[in-house]
Amino acid sequence: MRDIHSHILPGVDDGARNLAESLEMLEAAKAAGVTEIVCTPHVRDPYFDYEAMWDAYDALVAAAGGFPLQMGFEVNHAKLMDLGMEWVDYLHFDESDEFLLELSSRATEVEFADYERTIFNLQSRGYEVIIAHPERYRAVQENPEVAVRLRRMGCKLQASADYIEGGRLGRERKPALKLFEMGQYDCIASDAHYAGHYACLARAMRENGRSLAS
Repeated sequence: MRDIHSHILPGVDDGARNLAESLEMLEAAKAAGVTEIVCTPHVRDPYFDYEAMWDAYDALVAAAGGFPLQMGFEVNHAKLMDLGMEWVDYLHFDESDEFLLELSSRATEVEFADYERTIFNLQSRGYEVIIAHPERYRAVQENPEVAVRLRRMGCKLQASADYIEGGRLGRERKPALKLFEMGQYDCIASDAHYAGHYACLARAMRENGRSLAS
């Protein structure tokens, strides 16, 4: 099982605080059945330090005993707009055309038009856009058809496993289950910030893994 969204890199965002915590997360991931992890630190304020993130990745690879790791990023839309689209080619998954995009949890359905322009831009550059945790977005919570529209645009939708316990913002379980019922999710990822999130991933896969679209 490939986990495409994890804050396992040590000391670069609000995930693992140090290498010891990263390795604890790695053991929890293995216990949950994960066989490959994409390391996706936040590209948003106040965390983004590109060089430090790559250094943290190299340190984890050296300590991981050969466990398959891939470098990636969780790219916040607002931060991408601040950086400029020329950064896109540095923020996709390494040696892959996948691009993990985080939208604003507070955005309205009308504001999603701005995201659609960015998504089309990314796709025109050859990237496969993965939308991180749509169950957190107010527009999707109010109207699940917003998620349907994103998939019709060619995006993949990724559920974050903590929805199983209500989610990071406390109201994600119901919209997540609705999207599973509608067959809109392509994958479940840990979105792990600490080792316990991998127990959520194992449970989410047991309960809803069969409802994935692909």
